[in-house]
Amino acid sequence: MSAAPLEIRPVSAADHAAWLPLWQGYQRFYKTEIPAETTAMTWQRFLDPAEPMNAALAWRNGEAVGLVHFIYHRSCWTVGDYCYLQDLYVAESVRGGGIGRQLIEYVYAGARAAGASRVHWLTHETNTDAMQLYDRIADRSGFVQYRKIL
Repeated sequence: MSAAPLEIRPVSAADHAAWLPLWQGYQRFYKTEIPAETTAMTWQRFLDPAEPMNAALAWRNGEAVGLVHFIYHRSCWTVGDYCYLQDLYVAESVRGGGIGRQLIEYVYAGARAAGASRVHWLTHETNTDAMQLYDRIADRSGFVQYRKIL
């Protein structure tokens, strides 16, 4: 028996109740807790067409089973924007079925259509399961991230 088809589409205001548990699952995965007011602002930004922030949900049988958040931003190196794939999460119960790959490919297609010259993302060095996928569908840049929390 094959799995039901997957539909990936941008979030709408009506999707908040489906998105929130996935967003919370993502935070648990990374052992972090984002304040409720930040989550509320993030959701509003996703719904504002003037914002460069975007979100999409993967749906199967009427249930949201994955999310992706991505942000378009300028670069000094290209005319076209870059697309930063900030968050990617697939519900534990359906992992390993290609949903993560389909969400990334959704971002690739949208970024290409928007004239972006690159899609890039980060993952934690311990996220070895996801890195197996990333190594197949993208190139490691060789760069190391540095940051200072302000």
